[in-house]
Amino acid sequence: MSNTENISTVADVVAEDAAAAKSSKSGKLTLLPLVALVVGSELGGGVFNLPHDASAGASPGAIILGWAITGIGVLALALVYQSLSMRKPELNAGPYAYARAGFGDFVGFSSAWGYWISAFLGNVSYAVAIFSALAFFFPVFGAGNNLVSVIGASICLWLLHTLVLRGVREAAFVNVITTIAKLAPLLLFIVLTLLAFNYDKFTFNFWGQATADGFTGLGSVVGQVKSTMLVTLWVFVGIEGASVFSGRAARRSDVGRATVIGFLATLAIYILVSLLSTGVLSQPELADLQVPAMAYVLEPIAGKWGSGLINLGLVICVGGAFLSWTLLCAEIPYVCGKDGIFPRWFSAENANGAPVNSLWVTNGLIQIFLILSLFASTAYQFFYSIATVAILPPYLFSGAYALKIALTGESYDENPRGRTKDLIFGLIATVYGVWMLYAAGPSFLLMMTILFAPGMVVYVLARRNAKENGRLFNFWEGLFALALIVAACIACWLISNGTISPF
Repeated sequence: MSNTENISTVADVVAEDAAAAKSSKSGKLTLLPLVALVVGSELGGGVFNLPHDASAGASPGAIILGWAITGIGVLALALVYQSLSMRKPELNAGPYAYARAGFGDFVGFSSAWGYWISAFLGNVSYAVAIFSALAFFFPVFGAGNNLVSVIGASICLWLLHTLVLRGVREAAFVNVITTIAKLAPLLLFIVLTLLAFNYDKFTFNFWGQATADGFTGLGSVVGQVKSTMLVTLWVFVGIEGASVFSGRAARRSDVGRATVIGFLATLAIYILVSLLSTGVLSQPELADLQVPAMAYVLEPIAGKWGSGLINLGLVICVGGAFLSWTLLCAEIPYVCGKDGIFPRWFSAENANGAPVNSLWVTNGLIQIFLILSLFASTAYQFFYSIATVAILPPYLFSGAYALKIALTGESYDENPRGRTKDLIFGLIATVYGVWMLYAAGPSFLLMMTILFAPGMVVYVLARRNAKENGRLFNFWEGLFALALIVAACIACWLISNGTISPF
């Protein structure tokens, strides 16, 4: 490279930094708040119940394989978002925008709808987890007092609603603080369980097969690995957080950096939390733990103060995730409203630049599902499972879009470097998305269609609102829409006769 080119490159970086600094003063998000959005979105209630959720149907060996598959798949997805954020800078709002650009309006809408469902149901599960932790300190929130917990969760929901209405940048700053605060109890848990780790307990029945002492086997290793898939993906939901806010980023390159940094940090934490726990308690003991499982793992090591610390950490951690996902929940309908994929009404902003109408509808739905949680004995597990399944189509189409443009060469004419790498990671992310749909199983997929089917009414209204006079669906879109309606009807029938159960 010539000196002139070097000077030009340095000048570009300096100019980009200067632009980022100027943008940060005007309400744009720089690298730190973007990283905090990724980490804050991922580090929620899932990590605090990971010792139970990972071990409920899997041995340590199967858990390791599960993390290996998820790590490769989510890393590919993170690199897909990093690449697309630079090659397609005109596309904002992450998964939705990529699905629409690659596969048309209806697929884009379906991805946005699935992402929105996943986001607000994730918030419902966070609210449930917060008050499960508070029950440690305040028994009034314990078992048998679900109504009190729902009232408390509702108050928290509308307080966060008020905060976001003050402006996205202000809420993102608060999220940075909560993200830093939530790391302390997690790091303490890792240190204490590492010191108490028992290698013999960790290796006992390493693959979950039946033993001579009467231990009931966990089934095939493949089946055990499948049982970990929704759990391990659930804790990574939020990996696309920076991409969703790419339109508000001060510097485009920070979107990709924030995604990869957030992934690597959280992957290390998740693996250590789930595997170190298997060296403290046996698989049957871990499978019997209540929410939050991490507190009960630490109690034999550190006593009641350890459990109290973890429960306090969960409240801070999940409270931060609650805020992150409140931001993400409202952003998708807002951007879709601006693009005409949702009714334009969703694109309204208040004087602080907050997506006011989108926020009201989203939090209204969260409130409804909080009330429904009164009738669920396993509300946390159910809502996070459905939330994870609902986000699979957006992730699948993101990987498929990266694969598509790498195959066709779109956007590679001026900058062909990295095309082979993007092709490989796009393929891995796509295969991982298909595998996850298989691992989710038919029951959750059918229940998910009940939530997807009403979205077609919103799509039709949006098209009419945008004065689209042509056909609402092409042949393949119409076929997909019909299949979705039929599947939703089948799911309702199976629920009504007790074949499958939502709770």
